[in-house]
Amino acid sequence: MIAFTGIRTYLGNSLGTAFLTIAFTLLLTVPAAYALSRFPIRGKEVFFLFLLLALIIPYQALLTPIFLFFAKVKLTNSIIGLAILHTSIQLPFSLYVLRNNFAAVPRELEEAAVMDGAGTFQVLVRIFVPAVMPGIITVALFAFITSWNELLGALVMMNKSSTFTLPLVLATARTETSLGGTDWGMLQAGVTISVVPCILVYLLLQRYFVSGLLSGAVK
Repeated sequence: MIAFTGIRTYLGNSLGTAFLTIAFTLLLTVPAAYALSRFPIRGKEVFFLFLLLALIIPYQALLTPIFLFFAKVKLTNSIIGLAILHTSIQLPFSLYVLRNNFAAVPRELEEAAVMDGAGTFQVLVRIFVPAVMPGIITVALFAFITSWNELLGALVMMNKSSTFTLPLVLATARTETSLGGTDWGMLQAGVTISVVPCILVYLLLQRYFVSGLLSGAVK
């Protein structure tokens, strides 16, 4: 039986996993999307097609081999391992969104930076990242919400209560009153705590949300 006395631990686990997921997702997708959208890489259209196909494969179908691999490399009961799992869930969508954002940036900006002596990394950091910031924030927002709300992966990967995330605690907790019934008030308090961060993050970043999704949709 799991009580809510360790709510700070579970909240910290959820926040740590979510922020690691954001960091891993952006570190992988920003340079990958830049390369796919701006460089003449052979076979990149085929790769992008497989990327889109990955969107229709439910990650739940792959959890067993993922768990076996993570157990072998000692990444179960670890927020780093859970963040890697959440990152893999988010990667196809994030790469799709950012690729379209990078493709919408006018080539004249890139050419002007190259003429001024900027290298590839400088062009990415100084020109493209500010230009596609709404898309980057949108991807970060989706990564946060995906990680914060994800339950099944945490249920499979975590079996120590000290590593539980907030959704996992809410799903497995059985708080009881003195009469033996479920303490719905306590459960509702936990649900409220789990919902508030998502609402706050969305309210703070909503002005980037629509522009980030629509950037690159039309030319």
